[in-house]
Amino acid sequence: MTGAQIFMLHKTIIVRSLGLALAASLFLTGCGDNKSEQASAHQGAAQAIPVNTVTISAKPIQLTTELSGRVKAFRVAQVRPQVSGIILKRYFTEGSNVKAGELLYQIDPATYQADVDNARANLAEAKANAHSAGLKAKRYAKLIKTNAISEQDYDDAQATWKQQQAAIEAAQASLEEAQINLKRTKITAPISGRIGVSDVSEGALVTANQTGVMATIQQLDPVYVDVQQSTEALLRQKREIANGSLNINDDNSANVHFILDDNSTYQFPGRLQFSDVTVDPSTGMVDQRIIARNPQHLLLPGMFIRAVLHEGTRKNAILVPQKAVSHNPRGEAEVMLVNADDQIQPKIIKTERAIGQDWLVSSGLKVGDKVVVAGLQNIRQGSKVQPNDVTANYQDSSDQTQNQ
Repeated sequence: MTGAQIFMLHKTIIVRSLGLALAASLFLTGCGDNKSEQASAHQGAAQAIPVNTVTISAKPIQLTTELSGRVKAFRVAQVRPQVSGIILKRYFTEGSNVKAGELLYQIDPATYQADVDNARANLAEAKANAHSAGLKAKRYAKLIKTNAISEQDYDDAQATWKQQQAAIEAAQASLEEAQINLKRTKITAPISGRIGVSDVSEGALVTANQTGVMATIQQLDPVYVDVQQSTEALLRQKREIANGSLNINDDNSANVHFILDDNSTYQFPGRLQFSDVTVDPSTGMVDQRIIARNPQHLLLPGMFIRAVLHEGTRKNAILVPQKAVSHNPRGEAEVMLVNADDQIQPKIIKTERAIGQDWLVSSGLKVGDKVVVAGLQNIRQGSKVQPNDVTANYQDSSDQTQNQ
């Protein structure tokens, strides 16, 4: 083989080698591009953050407010003497129930009986004098016609008769007064109820219209429960009643149930009238009075009690789980919504009160909104998410809270 042939062979080998190298390079470049595209696609898929959401709906709910109150007797009567005298006997047992008109104390009636007897005698004397004066006046009426007596004598006889008739009326009034005072020596219960401690005993001297009470009677069935509520809450109730968003009883009252100090529920409900209110000028709170049955006398005056007021039914209430609500630096309540593109959008809302594990929302949310309830720590405005709807779980929990 000549030198020229050897040169050409080497050239051919070099050209083929370069071609193979170029082809390999192009193949590797193509593989690298495919891997880069796959990595980019995988990275884009990983940016969609999984979150749990609930879909907002509207439903009627029963609104309640818990208020603190004190029990007060329905009626209170302080027993005092209306006449003076010595107490002869007490007829009741302290702490027992008494009926209206039942005898409680007996004051010594001797002097008052004597007054009655004296007044009765005076009445009899006045009647006798009037009878005599009447007969004389009739005789003089006949004699004056024949001028047997002077007109002065006739006039005097008529005046005397009328004076004796007036004396009868005065004596009758004195007798009635004496009888009233005698009757008042028997001190009776002005109302039915439970009577407390007796502040006087047998042998004690009592005086008419004294300031000290002998005993106190309290009617305990029914009883009042006095509570206080803010004017803001009262105005909101009235506004919602007026626009029909809050329903109450036909008689403009609300049902109430009570919670005792041991956290047990009192078996008898109460009724609150919205119209019976006054505003305390020192606190700005509204005084409201609840009336409740108390046949077992379990509620006693002065007892602390919690009243759960059933305000009515909110027809189209919107609730949002409390765990979904946070507050921004301005202190505004905020939730994270998932829009139609599965992106996060913050939303400012206004809440009224807590109901179970939810907030009652007055503005900011509408039916159909998707609110994030889990995964909040991984998202921010504009984040791409993969929503997982868990509305059914929260509805079951909310229904259980409402039924309790």
